Amino acid sequence: MAYKAASMTGASGTSENKSESRTESSSTQTISTLARQLADSASRAAERDKTLTRSELGNKAKNLLSQISGDSYQANKEKHDREIPNTSDPELLARAKQATEFVNRNSNGGSEKNPFASLSNDQLSIIIYDDSRAYTINERRAAWSEAYDRDEAWREKVCAQAMDEYNRTGKMTNFFKSVLDYFNELPAIEQAQYPNDYASDLQSKIDLDFNYRTHRAEGKGKDPMSLIEMLFVQGPQQTDALWQGPKNTADREV
Repeated sequence: MAYKAASMTGASGTSENKSESRTESSSTQTISTLARQLADSASRAAERDKTLTRSELGNKAKNLLSQISGDSYQANKEKHDREIPNTSDPELLARAKQATEFVNRNSNGGSEKNPFASLSNDQLSIIIYDDSRAYTINERRAAWSEAYDRDEAWREKVCAQAMDEYNRTGKMTNFFKSVLDYFNELPAIEQAQYPNDYASDLQSKIDLDFNYRTHRAEGKGKDPMSLIEMLFVQGPQQTDALWQGPKNTADREV
């Protein structure tokens, strides 16, 4: 989880090299500080996931997300904007300030850089769901915003691929495979926000290998099945679940 710190160059007698050395040292400190925070967050997340049931984890996720999005966040907006880390570390103070500027300016069409834009999806997740106060509410919101935007980009891409697959073959089997692969890569706390049978339902559709044009299941060992029968078996909620994630879409001014 930890980042590899940038290598330090030897100091020279020139003011230019000294300036570069100071800049590089500051960058190294920023990376190593965040790396330590992420490592600590990962440990707390692992302990949380180990001690809570799937249902409890899903409820925990819902409560944690309500802190950084939706009505609860907006009701305490001024408080969140005033929040500063309980530290004298200038790097942490600067990052918290940048996060607040990002969530405010970006909501008004600004282009403030997200301090967590370079993190992996897993790293964003552990920040989003870390309520230890290691990060300010606006830092967690900034991480959530980055994760949300990536999720939306993935959805647009995979839906376009699904339409192409259907137009070419009459099937959506590869689409279901992509969704299942994506789901399997999610952290436990995000998987817990989906229906219990989400993965098994996707796998059954993959195995069925249904052709929506011929209304036939082409999977090995499967009996032919009409499209109407399959839709009755699925039900509208299960169908919608394939296209809807657990993200909170009611609050997207970020």
